[in-house]
Amino acid sequence: MFDTMVITKAVAGVCSALLIFLLGMWVSETIYLPHGEAPVAYAIDIGEAEVDDGEPAEEVDIAELFASADPDAGEGLWRQCRACHVMDEGVNGVGPYLHGVVGREISSVDGFNYSGALTQLGDVWTVEALNAFIENPRGAAPGTTMGYNGMRGLQDRLNLIAWMERESQ
Repeated sequence: MFDTMVITKAVAGVCSALLIFLLGMWVSETIYLPHGEAPVAYAIDIGEAEVDDGEPAEEVDIAELFASADPDAGEGLWRQCRACHVMDEGVNGVGPYLHGVVGREISSVDGFNYSGALTQLGDVWTVEALNAFIENPRGAAPGTTMGYNGMRGLQDRLNLIAWMERESQ
């Protein structure tokens, strides 16, 4: 059934297909890839950069803003957190429970396997530490396993923290 001529034709067919493929790749690289010293990208002039006049950025007093935070408004923001967290003490979800988180030691929930990245935030979950972490978890604690992208609004974060604090009492 398989004589020498059939095997020779099959090998020749495979080699021809490979040769055609390599030839096509060479032709496409010649046509589409730049050669020589021609720039690949071009600079776009966007004007003058803003000059820092030496004035420091306005400092925001987190404690003062937190004192005026609205816990009722924070309750609606809890929807973003409850996908992974629970407010019931001792009940962990994908993330640790958040009952009593304000003022609690960081990485202190028994039975939850923390990533170890949270130690960069300090020893205790203060309003400032929670604010920084909720704003950008991966920026505040690089290496954290929390997959949340963050909450951008400062007042929203403080309202959420105020709600968590009120629910823990």
